[in-house]
Amino acid sequence: MKLTFWGAARQVTGSMYLLELEDDYRILIDCGFDMDRERGKEEELPQAFPGSVFPFDASTLNLVLLTHAHIDHSGNIPNLYREGYEGQVLCTSPTIDLTHLLLTDSVALHRRRLQNLSKKKKKKQLPPPNVVNEWYIERQVESAMDNFVGIAFNQRFQVKRGLYVTFIPAGHLLGAASILIEVNENGKQRSILFSGDIGRYNYPLLPDPSPVPQVDYLICESTYGGRNHIPNVEVGAELEKAIIETCVEKPGRLIIPSFSVGRTQSLLYTFNKLAMQRRLPPIKIFSDSPMALQSTKIYARYSKMLNKDARDFLATHDTLFDFDNLVIVEDLKNSKAISNYREPCIIISSSGMLEGGRIQHHIRHNLSNPYCTILMIGYSAENTLGRQLLDGIPSLRVGDQEIPVLAKVKYTDAFSGHGDQDDLIKFVKQQAPDRLKQLFLVHGETDSMEAFRTLLSTEGYQQVAMPEKGQTFVLD
Repeated sequence: MKLTFWGAARQVTGSMYLLELEDDYRILIDCGFDMDRERGKEEELPQAFPGSVFPFDASTLNLVLLTHAHIDHSGNIPNLYREGYEGQVLCTSPTIDLTHLLLTDSVALHRRRLQNLSKKKKKKQLPPPNVVNEWYIERQVESAMDNFVGIAFNQRFQVKRGLYVTFIPAGHLLGAASILIEVNENGKQRSILFSGDIGRYNYPLLPDPSPVPQVDYLICESTYGGRNHIPNVEVGAELEKAIIETCVEKPGRLIIPSFSVGRTQSLLYTFNKLAMQRRLPPIKIFSDSPMALQSTKIYARYSKMLNKDARDFLATHDTLFDFDNLVIVEDLKNSKAISNYREPCIIISSSGMLEGGRIQHHIRHNLSNPYCTILMIGYSAENTLGRQLLDGIPSLRVGDQEIPVLAKVKYTDAFSGHGDQDDLIKFVKQQAPDRLKQLFLVHGETDSMEAFRTLLSTEGYQQVAMPEKGQTFVLD
């Protein structure tokens, strides 16, 4: 049995792992879009299949397993079908709905980028050819979604003789799972666990990550492998403090860049709880993202899969996300009109790293406003606009404009959906070091992985690898 790491190898994007069984049955775990490639920040591997999006023949795959809906895990699935894959995608039911939403949004983004290509006159402005080749259309998304099959959590599902998969709740996002694969070949039993993205404990809306069994091989994410979240932070108190400082003590506006799927729902739920506790000042809160509106409906549809606190709140108040002074902004005209609103307000808009979406309009019009606070509430990858702001850049290029940064930029990781170093150690320590044959670290920047590997060694885990992209390991 062989495992090849084709994505999220020493990077926090593009998750994609190929597991090949001894009978040549091939399983792809996640098939994410690689944002580093799009930014031209990653060196390309030699193309074994010229013209292909993938470094393997998609038509030879037998099965795809998807941990969760985020685009860095799901974004290239339509291209599998475009290149000849004919099998199924197994995931949880919420993941099906959220993935459909995110892939459809990607189509709109790809269309806009294709339209912009004709306007790019300077060669250095053009995206790499391999990136353009990844862009797909609606028909390809629908073709892919027709092959998604929902699997219940904690159900040991037999794929074929000697092959079982189990989706175990991971927190992080509605429907997100760690995936256990059990293989019995030639009388030899082996187990592999893919962590997916591990969520936080006591996170708004979502249940805690569930316990996982002892396995032979563990593939573990390491996004926060090198650090912990700010301790003893209550998410409601963090929001309340930012609102008072920005919108009550002075007539300013609070802008919160937020991912539409997952993060915005946690924000709205927290705002709702503050409102019910009479801790929310009477100011407008604009939720400006059509995709956030759709994903909020999906969260409401699967409310039985949320944590006990959310279910109890819903039973008491009959709503998770709706409260006084919340304004849902649906069309672009009303989105732009927010710039003319002169009273203190809060604007929640996507994307969370500022890499596109309506947030760029709000940033462009408020970056030079000293009465504005931009509250970054999650991870921003290297080279993104969000990371540049967090790094204290004096001016920021948004579109074709260079804008001086006069607004206050603040950061809290209270809403980060990723477990921190302590959470990851807790996850790994469910495995006995003397029974775990190999531990692979993925989905993290190199320094984060190194720090996590060092910590793991002090806990007795010596067989820890940090795979390079394209590296293959034989699983005995």
